[in-house]
Amino acid sequence: MRTRMPAQSDLTPPDASEIEAVIRPFLTLEGPLLPMLHALQEVYGYVPETAHAPLCAALKITRAELKGVLSFYHDFRACPSGKHVLKICRAEACQAMGATAMAERLLKKLGVDWHGTTANGAVTVEPVYCLGLCACAPAAMVDGKVIGRVSDTRLDVVLAEVGA
Repeated sequence: MRTRMPAQSDLTPPDASEIEAVIRPFLTLEGPLLPMLHALQEVYGYVPETAHAPLCAALKITRAELKGVLSFYHDFRACPSGKHVLKICRAEACQAMGATAMAERLLKKLGVDWHGTTANGAVTVEPVYCLGLCACAPAAMVDGKVIGRVSDTRLDVVLAEVGA
């Protein structure tokens, strides 16, 4: 079960002992970094900056190596997401069907940029590079539910449903 943290402004970052308690069960695994990152995100809703030093020390890796992994896997967050996550497909098929312009209108309407969260904390908007629904482009995903043939009107309905 995923634990969602309060809005970023209300956060007290976890300290090293809390981080170590989360990552300790994974130390005996072969290749434990990804399971540790997933566990941290499961507990805190993101991978806190305060986890970087304990992770590097436990795994004997550099901060650069850790940052490389965090930046490669787009689902790891550096800060908490909103209550709902809306992912807009940015792959070629969706772009060809108008997703880029639609996304720009949506971001402007919500007053956020990619990876941004609405002021009320309801929605975080993220890019994704293929949802596998190319025949029904443009595609989006809300809280894991894929939606095809997305339009501005359909996005308005989705946003109203999630309280944005």
